[in-house]
Amino acid sequence: MSAHIESHDHHDHDDGHSHSTLKGYMTGFFLAVVLTAIPFWLVMGKVIPNSQTLAVVILTFAAIQIVVHMIYFLHMNTKSEGGWNMLALIFTLVLVVITLSGSIWVMFHLNSNMMPGMSHDMTEQQVKNLP
Repeated sequence: MSAHIESHDHHDHDDGHSHSTLKGYMTGFFLAVVLTAIPFWLVMGKVIPNSQTLAVVILTFAAIQIVVHMIYFLHMNTKSEGGWNMLALIFTLVLVVITLSGSIWVMFHLNSNMMPGMSHDMTEQQVKNLP
């Protein structure tokens, strides 16, 4: 019976959770600061004059920062919670992509899907004269 009790006293702490250290938190903090400072410098220094290119670069830095936060601060990996955390994340990302792409598609095609004869270029007088 004492062997049975001893087996429960020795835990190897391999429960699928990532136990971070101060070094891990400091690495995450450093990466988060750098990934915030670079886009700030790009905007304030007007390094990239094209606003569309600048927006894509900033969104890329934002996506990288999300991954850094998930790994270093939320301790998400493929092994945590038996893989359910990663499955929930993938499901959430699929829903977000469907929602955003559907919303953008609707807004982009809104003008062509309006009633015939309607145009946002019409004046108030033209709208009043419609049958």
